[in-house]
Amino acid sequence: MTEPRARAARHKGQLNFEKELRGLLYAHGDDEDPLPETVRVLDEITTDFIIETCHAASRHATLNGRQKVKLEDFKFVVRKDDRLLGRMMELIGMEKELKEARKGFNTDEGKVGLERTGPKKRRRAMKAGEKDEDGDAADGIDDGEDGMEDLMFGPPTSVAG
Repeated sequence: MTEPRARAARHKGQLNFEKELRGLLYAHGDDEDPLPETVRVLDEITTDFIIETCHAASRHATLNGRQKVKLEDFKFVVRKDDRLLGRMMELIGMEKELKEARKGFNTDEGKVGLERTGPKKRRRAMKAGEKDEDGDAADGIDDGEDGMEDLMFGPPTSVAG
């Protein structure tokens, strides 16, 4: 752990987990409105634990020749604490399950208009003489024609006059 003087200067007057710690204290039998000193001390302990764990994981990554911290570095740091490691593995498993469940949902359903093109693309298509799905000019405007006139009357012919 860091020295108390460094800790006090680093987090002076700043509570990172006040709301969560108040709920935790109440859940474990404390008053609905716990003493501010209790919340402050628990916040300092929690913040220091997180900072020290991150520093240790960073050191482990550096010793392994990496600049980025990976999940394995955190696993290495908490390897001696069975409860913490077990909870960490449980949360990682739940995250993977949620990620797989999200993949199962088709997120494109109900989205209309994704296939539309912008005005620049329509102008380019018109200049190039491209046709859209219904055989009209690719101007994005439905003029009521669906390409059926070519089938009914044949291709347009020029009338010599």
